[in-house]
Amino acid sequence: MHTPRTHYQQLWQFRVALLVSIGVVVPLGYWVRFTPAGEWGWLSDALGSVAYEVFWILLILLCWPRGSIAKAAIAVCLATCAIEFLQLWQAPFLQAVRWLRRLRATRPGCLILGNTFSWADFPAYALGSWVGYGWAKTLQRAVRRSSV
Repeated sequence: MHTPRTHYQQLWQFRVALLVSIGVVVPLGYWVRFTPAGEWGWLSDALGSVAYEVFWILLILLCWPRGSIAKAAIAVCLATCAIEFLQLWQAPFLQAVRWLRRLRATRPGCLILGNTFSWADFPAYALGSWVGYGWAKTLQRAVRRSSV
């Protein structure tokens, strides 16, 4: 039987596990994406995209730990695919917004908004959402088992 205290303890433990995971995923993803890979550059780009998806799923769940993991994974995948498609659209009014151009020229802006469209990113986004879903489910199960 779960008491309210146990439920809140589980939420706290889940959030801590998510935060620790984010602390691992961010530097790992950054390292993978920006380590010179030579002819394997496509792989480092793909693995960086997987880490990017996992990060956003974990961040959403950190903010809303009672939320559906599946819905978070689907929402992140759809959002990143939409951002990728928006890179095709070079609307003049968006190009005229100086701060947006400057943001995209920075490393964080490029990581979040991207700078070029690539069909090859979509499988990595799907894989990353699947990995993020699995990772979060594994954390959730581990927290539930540890508090029984």
